[in-house]
Amino acid sequence: MLYKNKTVIVMGLGRFGGGIDTALWAAKNAKKVIATDLSGQEKLAWAVEKLGSLPNVELRLGEHITEDFRSADVVIVNPAVPPDNKFLQIARQSGAIITSQMRLFFKLCPAVKIGVTGANGKSTTTALTAHLLRAGAGKPDTNYANVWLGGNIGNQPLLEIVERIAPDDLVVLEISSFQAEQLAEDKTAPNVMLITNLAPNHLDRHGTFENYCAAKENLFRYQPAGAISIFNEEDEITQSWYEKYCKDKNRKCLLYHPRQVLQDYVELFKLPGRANLSNLAGALQIAGQFSVPADALRQAVGSFVSLPHRLEFVAEKHGVKYYNDSIATTPESTIVALEAFDCPIILIAGGYDKKLPFAELGKKISGRAKAVILIGATAQKIAAEVCPPAGKYFANTLENAILKAQSLAQKGDVVVMSPACASYDMFENFEHRGAVFREFVKNM
Repeated sequence: MLYKNKTVIVMGLGRFGGGIDTALWAAKNAKKVIATDLSGQEKLAWAVEKLGSLPNVELRLGEHITEDFRSADVVIVNPAVPPDNKFLQIARQSGAIITSQMRLFFKLCPAVKIGVTGANGKSTTTALTAHLLRAGAGKPDTNYANVWLGGNIGNQPLLEIVERIAPDDLVVLEISSFQAEQLAEDKTAPNVMLITNLAPNHLDRHGTFENYCAAKENLFRYQPAGAISIFNEEDEITQSWYEKYCKDKNRKCLLYHPRQVLQDYVELFKLPGRANLSNLAGALQIAGQFSVPADALRQAVGSFVSLPHRLEFVAEKHGVKYYNDSIATTPESTIVALEAFDCPIILIAGGYDKKLPFAELGKKISGRAKAVILIGATAQKIAAEVCPPAGKYFANTLENAILKAQSLAQKGDVVVMSPACASYDMFENFEHRGAVFREFVKNM
């Protein structure tokens, strides 16, 4: 009812951040919707197809118009838009309500919310948590009905499905630092919250690592009474948060560690590397809070497969295995990929410059990789940190990088595309980058 006679701006229609989901929801509830994005009609053809025929939706593509923000009653903003954006300032000065998809979802959703955040592993842990909890849904010893998955994990609808979510359901959400900032505006956070780890990321937005950590910590700071807070025992910062918040008598604090995973689960689990075992430990800790039966857990652990673009096995060609790890947009996540294999590695890395340091990644490449092929805006910066015995090569396209890797690889090697950088210098997003890699490798 709040939106019934209002003009609503949906700012940002990108595939991540829920722009289409938000616009479709606003079209059902508001008098007028203006969907605005700096990208042009050609790049947003899929959005035009979904929104263009709705009678109360106007599309502003390729620009933002000042007068729209002056006359709006509500602006629902994409997480990628920084809070100090000049158009948001104009809307605030004109008295508009500023909100977001995630903030609206928290106000509207009646179910228990389970959040997962962190620098690395959060998507896998989020999906794995939902997978394990679904194994217990409707069982005699559990007290929940359905399990929903959404948030930053992809272009999952939240507002479009919220009317179907019941109070006795569970919702598992991946929450980014940008979304955490937005939720902090309402001083709200999930009932159950887990953090995987912390490492520098999005410094082009947050400015400092301390600011990035503070945004993530809001997800614990604003949890409601009776909340459950789960921290990674192996991460120094999250361990310190555990020590801080376990003094709060109104919440339950827990730690997780790979050593907690039972051996039969380890043997059933298909994902490679110790980092994925840590992700499993965290997901099992959450499943344990909802009494998922052991036999159901065992079956679920064995049936979980890697998410697309996350150390995703693509193909084996002439004894060489190719993996797509396009989700790796930080040096730390690429270090995790390098640690996942015991055989010779040929790494493809590089991309958009988020102003992150590459010194530690350079050391890891030097120590674990047979060779690295570098692409994109950060190619020279990464190369400067890599020393022998790893060989250094450059390519002007991802396809040429794959061909170079193929020429260097021998039977028993793995080729891993784990860029350590965002994709925006050469691709629309990490999914586009991963799809190009996957398609080219399969057709080689």
